[in-house]
Amino acid sequence: MLRQVRAADAANLAARRSDPDTARFQSWETPYPLEQARSLIAAVLEMHGPASDEWYLIAVADPATDQMLGDLAVYLKWEGRTAQIGYTFNPQARGRGLATEAVSALLEHLFAAADLTRVEASIHPDNVASARVLERTGFLYEGLTRSDFWVGDVVSDTGHYAMLRLDFDAWRTRPRRAPDLVRLVELNSRNEREVLALKTHKTQEAFVAKMEASFADAMFPEVVDGAQVLPWLRAVEADGEIVGFVMLALTTDSHPEPYLWRLLVDRHHQFRGIGRQVLDAVVLRCLEWGDVSLTTSWGKGPGSPEPFYLAYGFEPTGRVLDGEIEARLSLDPSS
Repeated sequence: MLRQVRAADAANLAARRSDPDTARFQSWETPYPLEQARSLIAAVLEMHGPASDEWYLIAVADPATDQMLGDLAVYLKWEGRTAQIGYTFNPQARGRGLATEAVSALLEHLFAAADLTRVEASIHPDNVASARVLERTGFLYEGLTRSDFWVGDVVSDTGHYAMLRLDFDAWRTRPRRAPDLVRLVELNSRNEREVLALKTHKTQEAFVAKMEASFADAMFPEVVDGAQVLPWLRAVEADGEIVGFVMLALTTDSHPEPYLWRLLVDRHHQFRGIGRQVLDAVVLRCLEWGDVSLTTSWGKGPGSPEPFYLAYGFEPTGRVLDGEIEARLSLDPSS
């Protein structure tokens, strides 16, 4: 539940802002005094909703108990045409999707204002959990400013995310259900721009390369075990729309089994079951070629595709390649 902050929330706010993990990427220093929390809430209560050039605080509360779980912050500028937002949650309230739910509700409320054209959010580049909240609610990564944010004597870079009204509408109306038909189609002059425009979320770039890099790797294949790999690349089409990309390094005289080199599903089409259908199609193609196994590899960390591949049946080989875990899928011709 989103509600107005109250004087009784001061102790909760002070405790949350005093938590070192919560404050790690924020602008305040710990401990955060109770009197400062009371002063902040008192100033917010004098306002009547978000106002230009002022920070406004909204409580996120448990609807059953009314206990404050966290807060949302809103700052309006350019006479209400742009909003900047922030969010913090109590440690015990994290990892439950509450931040994503709360930010989504806030966006609905903000974009109901006819004059609003843009919502912004800035994060510490190491705050992956916060970045994933923004990505799950449709924000786009816009870039990085270097050494521009100071807390005491410590300086850091700042990552910038934003959402325009068009972005909000596109995210809200994106397809959600599983597609009826997923096909692997050849790249050609008619679809290469669509394929090049495919994007993952920014935090996923730690695990899957951008399309520009995949195209470059296909044009200039790397040398493995003394021989160039042989790329095989296809666009992923779901119900007639280009939604992803897959690339293999094929079996050759120097490479005894195929390697799943890239698998990318566009940010607007994730969580539709497309990745699994792509793997099904890849496995079928490998069986047609006479392959008996398929390898891939993945990096570790928040957002890693490891659970996806393990659930499909890939098993780690025990080898680590360029910092990534190698895994193999045994192919059964009778399945």
